[in-house]
Amino acid sequence: MDKKDVMYLVAALAVVLVIALVIKPMVTGHPVNTGIPVPTTTVSLTPSPLNISMPVQTVVVPTTIVTTKPTTPVPTWNPNASHTVDFVNPADYGVSLNQSLPAGTRFNETTLDMNMTTFSTISSSSSGTTGIFYMPFPYWELVYTVEPKAAMEGESSGSTSTAKVTATPTSSNSTGGVSHSGITGSFSTAKPQLTIQVMDGDDPNRIVRTITPPGGIDLALWTGATREVHENSEFKTNQLQNAGTVTSVDPRPWTEKFYEGQRRYFFIINAQSLDSYTLEIKVPTRYIGHY
Repeated sequence: MDKKDVMYLVAALAVVLVIALVIKPMVTGHPVNTGIPVPTTTVSLTPSPLNISMPVQTVVVPTTIVTTKPTTPVPTWNPNASHTVDFVNPADYGVSLNQSLPAGTRFNETTLDMNMTTFSTISSSSSGTTGIFYMPFPYWELVYTVEPKAAMEGESSGSTSTAKVTATPTSSNSTGGVSHSGITGSFSTAKPQLTIQVMDGDDPNRIVRTITPPGGIDLALWTGATREVHENSEFKTNQLQNAGTVTSVDPRPWTEKFYEGQRRYFFIINAQSLDSYTLEIKVPTRYIGHY
């Protein structure tokens, strides 16, 4: 074998070694085997003494302690037993009787509006029944007045047209000519009258209130008439303790106050010998803004 053939054989062996040792491992993904030992790294899962331990934080959840209030037995009520409240030393409450009490202070300096506003008006001269109306407020007033008929012709001096009424002392031994009522003269049988029945609009059988003018209707006593009162007369009043004269004043109009409301009402009115009467339903002005 000549020298040239040997060179070809060596080149062929070199190519085979390159393919086997370099190209094939690279294609298959394996490391190239060069024959040189490669150091290996071993991972140990056991903690070494050099590991630093982290402190463990403990979270404490506060707990609520529920205490039960002791119950005091309620004493049995004895209506026949007497109950007294004793005096104690004021120093127990930090109070000294030698010091002056502090002056009170209003919480609201604004004065309350006491004005009244007319909610509705009813005027007539004869009897009748009104329609049902609704009162939306918890308080209202009924202000009413009357105008009696003038005296009819032929009435005596003791009729309702008389401007002066004389009261005489009464006696159990009185004879004819002196009235047991103490008032002389005669009155007309047709006396002015006014009766107002305030009815429940939801229950016609319920009468809320029956209203009549206090003391009756006597125009003679409302026009500045004087009443003569004797020493022993039963007509003495608080204004006059001894004998003398009393000047009457006109009591009109009258006012009825109702501390109820927010319901329906109607009126039954009985009028007799009246030229006219007027009923005014009034409500507090401060309520109007809330209606």
